[in-house]
Amino acid sequence: MVRWLVLTTAEDLKSTLNLPRTDFPMKANLAQAEPRRLAQWKAERLYDKVRQARRGAPIFVLHDGPPYANGHIHLGTVVNKVLKDLVVHSRSMAGMDAPYVPGWDCHGLPIELQVDRNLGPKKKDMSPVEFRRECRAYAEKFVAIQREEFERLGILGEWDNPYLTMKPEYQATIVRQLATFVEKGLVYKAKKSVHWCISDRTALAEAEVEYDENHLSPSIDVRFPLASTEHEALAARYPALKGRKVGAVIWTTTPWTLPANLAVAFHPEFDYGFYPAEGSQDVYVLATGLKDASVARWKGPRLGEPLAVVKGAALENLRFRHPWIDRDSPAVLGDYVTLEAGTGVVHTAPGHGWDDYLTGIRYGLDIYCPVDEAGRFLPEVDGFAGQKVFDANPGIVRHLQEQGALLSSGQEKHSYPICWRCKNPIIFRATEQWFIALDENEKGTGGETLRTKALRAVDQVEWYPAWGQERIGNMIATRPDWCISRQRLWGVPIPAFYCRGCQTPFLTAEAARHVADIFEKESADAWYERPAADLLPPGGRCPSCGGTDFDKERDILDVWFDSGSSHAAVLGRRPDLPWPADVYLEGSDQHRGWFHSSLLIGVATRGRAPYQKVITHGFTVDAQGRKISKSLGNDVDTQKLINTYGAEVLRLWVTMSDYRGDMSFSPEMLKGIAEAYRKIRNTCRYLLSNLYDFDADQDGVAEGKLEDIDKYALMNHTMFKDRVLDAYGANEYHIVYHELIDYCAGVSSVYLDILKDRLYCEAAADPRRRSAQTVLWQIVSDMTRLIAPILPFTADEAWSYIPGSRGSVHEQVFPEKARNRDYSVVMDWSDALFPVRDEVLKQLELARAAKEIGSSLEARVKITAPKETVARLRSYEAQGPPFPGNLANLFIVSRVDLGEGDGGLTVQVSRAAGAKCERCWTYSEKVGRLSHPGLCERCAPVLEAR
Repeated sequence: MVRWLVLTTAEDLKSTLNLPRTDFPMKANLAQAEPRRLAQWKAERLYDKVRQARRGAPIFVLHDGPPYANGHIHLGTVVNKVLKDLVVHSRSMAGMDAPYVPGWDCHGLPIELQVDRNLGPKKKDMSPVEFRRECRAYAEKFVAIQREEFERLGILGEWDNPYLTMKPEYQATIVRQLATFVEKGLVYKAKKSVHWCISDRTALAEAEVEYDENHLSPSIDVRFPLASTEHEALAARYPALKGRKVGAVIWTTTPWTLPANLAVAFHPEFDYGFYPAEGSQDVYVLATGLKDASVARWKGPRLGEPLAVVKGAALENLRFRHPWIDRDSPAVLGDYVTLEAGTGVVHTAPGHGWDDYLTGIRYGLDIYCPVDEAGRFLPEVDGFAGQKVFDANPGIVRHLQEQGALLSSGQEKHSYPICWRCKNPIIFRATEQWFIALDENEKGTGGETLRTKALRAVDQVEWYPAWGQERIGNMIATRPDWCISRQRLWGVPIPAFYCRGCQTPFLTAEAARHVADIFEKESADAWYERPAADLLPPGGRCPSCGGTDFDKERDILDVWFDSGSSHAAVLGRRPDLPWPADVYLEGSDQHRGWFHSSLLIGVATRGRAPYQKVITHGFTVDAQGRKISKSLGNDVDTQKLINTYGAEVLRLWVTMSDYRGDMSFSPEMLKGIAEAYRKIRNTCRYLLSNLYDFDADQDGVAEGKLEDIDKYALMNHTMFKDRVLDAYGANEYHIVYHELIDYCAGVSSVYLDILKDRLYCEAAADPRRRSAQTVLWQIVSDMTRLIAPILPFTADEAWSYIPGSRGSVHEQVFPEKARNRDYSVVMDWSDALFPVRDEVLKQLELARAAKEIGSSLEARVKITAPKETVARLRSYEAQGPPFPGNLANLFIVSRVDLGEGDGGLTVQVSRAAGAKCERCWTYSEKVGRLSHPGLCERCAPVLEAR
């Protein structure tokens, strides 16, 4: 009796319960805890330990697309780097050796312009090498800043050994890739119409051009009179035109290009009418399909029925006159002419448009471009010399009106190209540039072109999402030759020379490789430090005149050639970094950027794409669907978010988002994600808190001996685990997120709730309690590994609290997928037991609302159901202890009575008989009748056995 005397208070009895306890904190304090764990990882060299743990495993390589070393990371770069980490980390946890080598794109205009601004007037006194050193220092500064910011996200990798496009060995690789193009006869110099930024004064690649969908341009209809020498011949063909003043009408949104007009284009298959103007001898030539729309736009003159209708092909070589310059504009044919807008007659300036350029080449027109690099008209343009092209538009419109050539003027909202850096409108401008030919037969390939080979390579790559294949294929199929020259200083010089005797360009594979060897030892600065003679290979002579005196090329290579060479600079140089990569992953804009340039370089130099699979993600958008960007004023301070919520919550948002489309972000959304994080953390904490006295090796229960509901929970967990593993394997991380959140909610509200009585109140070593702990241990062991790629800090923290765990969770591997498992137990519970539980809970809630009961343990339920249902309930009840019983635990009540009935399921709720057990709070008629007056028949023996 002495034993009972010391257990008389509620606090005394509470001490006999197996209540949850763990040192795993409820509050994560991520902003403070994450940096501490990150420091621990660095001190322990965790990345090296993970690689060591995977030694000898199959290799998986995600090749990192280099972010630009300019500014702090933003939400878009967070998305990109976290998604890459999800890929690499999940493959590592799947048991593969997955190295991660980060890289940075260090050359290019943004850095050059920023350094320009920083230096101010000091730049004019600096040599090219001194300026390049300033650019290098600037890039190094932001590589260091971004590296720290990326590491803060919990990303493991070779941060002490990144690849940088400005490293001498990388610069040498770039030039060697170019040498292969030269060797295959694919590099040439020509005057072509290219995208040109007049603000930055440089040519632009296709990937450097964006579009303003709401740009306003002046739109004008202009009459080009028929040349006087053509009147007689035209009248002979179409007598109704005799004595008439014939003129072709063009429509354009670029009045500033009219000084460069050299032709007017007609579609060969369209019908064109010669329409007489009422009240005059004027006749207007335009497409019949656009006549009504044109007249409506002009608001006069009114046109009569056509005097003649001909196909555009019949007008070829007919000569018209420029509206104010003394020269002819011949009629040419072009299938790019459309009936979507305008007049069906297109003014053609070969120096200011790609289609115009091709037409000019076909018809032998001059590639005329009277505009300088700053976008100003040259002195030869009378009346407009020195004016910026866009500023000249109003004056040109007035001049046309004064000449009597203007039929209408207005404004047109349309899509217009802008520079991706400065966001200013750009122009087409014909200049001497270096190009890579896509349609020339490569030397030594049996007559195949680079375009043909690239399109075949696209079909050999797995694209995710699948629409990426068509997108990049269309871009390659329709793109012009690659303009690879840029008029800047900070980059890799094109290793070309110019004969001083005859000005012939000199670029050979031998010379390029010789220069590459110098760059590898001295960096590309050697191009500006050494004279041409020191850079040429021995015996270098001009192919035209045999001269040996040369000047050096001033242009640098397109930075997309730099980054597109990364696979050659990084892969295939170490056994653990084979070529090609398994995966490239970037934003969807990189189909025209890094994916594109890497593909062309890989195909040209090695005959295939440098990647086996390409994954693309969308852009970040705000709650209104607008792209998140600094220019729109809706940018996000990621460092502030991390300092507020921790990197884990930001990572969880990335995981939650279906990255295949645009990814919506808002502060309210992040608050919801923070709640989801707490749900995951609290689930882990509760699981851990019930394992403080559990040793899996000594206390674990064999699967066949588990309690029935524990078998269900383990099998339900197995199904969840397998779905998560499948989602990881398919790179569908949003599915991982939703599976995880749903599972935590389900296991907490059902299984863990049902277990509480057994976990807390049974004897510590009771087999039924150990059965539950066995499943809880398996769940938390699996869950910490499954969330490791998503929540690396939290998973590692939780792992350290699991009884028997060793090392870091990141050194572990995912649990294996189930093989040949019998899932019938899950179906049985879902079909037979849980529907009954749902109805019981519903009736308990009604009884609580009616004040018939307070706690559910105050209830006694009577279930009447069909025979088969009752049989299943009795079967489950028979597997448990006499009191309170399996069904009472399942429904969290004090007593359950069963009865068969012919109708459906009915549940009656009444107050339980007896008194409340002071230890487990279950009601029993034996409370007060046992050796301890305040205990039930389950708790009294537990205390006696202590």
